[in-house]
Amino acid sequence: MAQIVERVARKMRSVRDRILIRMAHRTVERAKTDPRIAAYADTDECNASIGVALAVGHLPDAVTAVLTIVQNDLFDVGADLATPIIPDPKWPPLRITEDYIERVEAWCDEFNADLAKLNSFILPGGTPGAALLHVSRTVARRAERSGWALVEHDAEHVNRLAVKYLNRLSDLLFILCRVANPGGDVLWKPGGERTDDRIGDPADGRGAAGGE
Repeated sequence: MAQIVERVARKMRSVRDRILIRMAHRTVERAKTDPRIAAYADTDECNASIGVALAVGHLPDAVTAVLTIVQNDLFDVGADLATPIIPDPKWPPLRITEDYIERVEAWCDEFNADLAKLNSFILPGGTPGAALLHVSRTVARRAERSGWALVEHDAEHVNRLAVKYLNRLSDLLFILCRVANPGGDVLWKPGGERTDDRIGDPADGRGAAGGE
């Protein structure tokens, strides 16, 4: 009896270490490091980070409305990436279409129209909402990279529009970061333009490395 219990326990550990994916009329096991798993897991992380921004970021109502739709879209993206394309599926799977992408591009145009022209790169920061959306933006970029890695790994069974959506979403999130900073962007100052009275001027011997 003890041997049976041990075999069952080993099998359960094995299943926990891998993930089951439904393909056609069979179920296959995939390691948790599989590119498909990485793609939809990173998409899920992006969605979770947006949820944090919505919960504590005190975002403008218009931004909140858009991001609420985006969160639902990301569930669709994750479902798409998690479901390999196969011929004649028993049930039509949920797939990302051009309509999703066009909607995001329209939001980009709408929100960007009222923003000042950029004359420098932007530092992640400003208001709490903007800072949190910068995190979401970087996670969206990672999810996109994971999506393209999946395309390279298994192009025949991946809907590229799902990955394209993630690309456009990162653009939208960048724009919404700026919207969430009504006081203006936090601009990057290249090294030669930065000054700090606490450091002193290296020319007068009172720089950070020493001096009296």
